[in-house]
Amino acid sequence: MSRRHAAAASLALFDGAAVIDPGHRIAGVDEAGRGPLAGPVAVAAVVFDPQRPRLNGLDDSKQLTAARREQLHDRILDRALAWHVVLVDVEAIDRLNIYQATLQGMRDVVAAVAHVAGFARIDGNVVPKGLVLPAQALVGGDGIDRAIMAASILAKVSRDRYMLNLHARHPQYGFDQHKGYGTPAHLAALREHGPCAEHRRSFAPVRECLEAPAVAAIA
Repeated sequence: MSRRHAAAASLALFDGAAVIDPGHRIAGVDEAGRGPLAGPVAVAAVVFDPQRPRLNGLDDSKQLTAARREQLHDRILDRALAWHVVLVDVEAIDRLNIYQATLQGMRDVVAAVAHVAGFARIDGNVVPKGLVLPAQALVGGDGIDRAIMAASILAKVSRDRYMLNLHARHPQYGFDQHKGYGTPAHLAALREHGPCAEHRRSFAPVRECLEAPAVAAIA
């Protein structure tokens, strides 16, 4: 079974009041950057007009090259009826934890596009509490639903651009290469230089680095 077919066969989870009206425009929601040791988590929502021609080339952002994501990013902004991206910062991640920070980002982006959508479809297996729209969580949604695919691309491109800017401020960590993920090179840089202000203190490798002797955080 292919990845796409396996995703399509997965369970779609609804909140208690969710009923899909065929006439509703759907807001696709996805995130990028839950796993890295540094930088924000990006959450995006995209609403397409079902009356307009489909945008070709969409896919899960992880299946696309960086160049292709950049090309599609601008086409999505041009074609979408509404879109919104939130970068949930490190302070919120450390205060709330990464899971709750991501859910808050989802609530924020859905609220921002709710004026043109009647329903939200979220990649994953959780419908955040407190959404302003009825919603469905779709496991593997970034390989099935075109609005979720578009949201995954916007989230990924927005976060990657942020990390490239962060690299210009802190080149010693190599953020341009690993985008904050815990690669061997990133972990080695953490041990050598200590964390900067954009490292997530609530993540064990960063916390352990701070607890090591003679390591000071970089502002």
